[in-house]
Amino acid sequence: MLYVGIDLGGTNIAAGLVDDEGSILFKGSVPTAAERGYEPVVKDMADLAAKMAAKAPAGRGGVRSIGIGSPGTIDSATGSVVYSNNLGFVNVPMVGEMRRYTDLPILIGNDANVAALAESTAGAAKGIEHSVTVTLGTGVGGGVVIGGKVYSGFNDAAAELGHMCIMMDGEMCTCGKRGCWEAYASATALIRQTKAAAAADPGSAINSLVSGDLGAVNAKTAFDAAKAGDAAGRAVVDAYIRYVAVGLRNIINIFMPEVIVIGGGISKEGDYILTPLSRIAHAEAYTDRIKLPAFKIAQMGNDAGIVGAAMLGK
Repeated sequence: MLYVGIDLGGTNIAAGLVDDEGSILFKGSVPTAAERGYEPVVKDMADLAAKMAAKAPAGRGGVRSIGIGSPGTIDSATGSVVYSNNLGFVNVPMVGEMRRYTDLPILIGNDANVAALAESTAGAAKGIEHSVTVTLGTGVGGGVVIGGKVYSGFNDAAAELGHMCIMMDGEMCTCGKRGCWEAYASATALIRQTKAAAAADPGSAINSLVSGDLGAVNAKTAFDAAKAGDAAGRAVVDAYIRYVAVGLRNIINIFMPEVIVIGGGISKEGDYILTPLSRIAHAEAYTDRIKLPAFKIAQMGNDAGIVGAAMLGK
């Protein structure tokens, strides 16, 4: 069977025609422009889904369903986006609106959850029954797969891993609470930490890399400085890795998955970040007297949202 997966993002709507193995046969995208309101956004999603379904090769069977991965809190029972700060959507009847344009079954899930499902189906955790995927990007996203199924809690709001508290009364998070893991382990947090280090040490390589323009600091800057032997860059990276490891230790202790997948832009650092993360998180887990989770870099990249959304219907 074939499936259509839709990755609804703040910037673009991406969709693909996906087979049972999680391979994308065709894909396309259009701008989201969420400021228009949800009706034209859903119309664009439906049009894109129809284009993908029309590309189904003869002999491969029809399209079984359409899956949607959306940022925010999702109510899969009603097919609604309860709240999405990134899109400015509140109580949007996403599935109901989509049904105006198609008779195919439609399923919807949180974007981080479907990314975890993609890694479990066709990526770094393929064939693994119990896995957790963490994305280190603008925020910190997370998805938990238990017994091959996404765990979303009784209200579809579970696995907000980025908002576990790792520091009581700590840094303010974008969610309005203090001390969230996201406030320390996201790319946004890393950029803030890098800028602070550069301001405190004008002679550091961090400043040289951005020609003194702290506005040009990105999530790679501290890593690049550290790799060049810069002490300030090394200190930022070491502290950042410790922050990430604290959250991963909690994930190990709570879920004890077989595999923890690290995705998001920062995962492009590969073994440079994965090796110390694994070492620290394992050392700080409740016990090392048992087999502990393996750490892997995500494999699905930008296709995770499409594949994971499609697999909601499998």
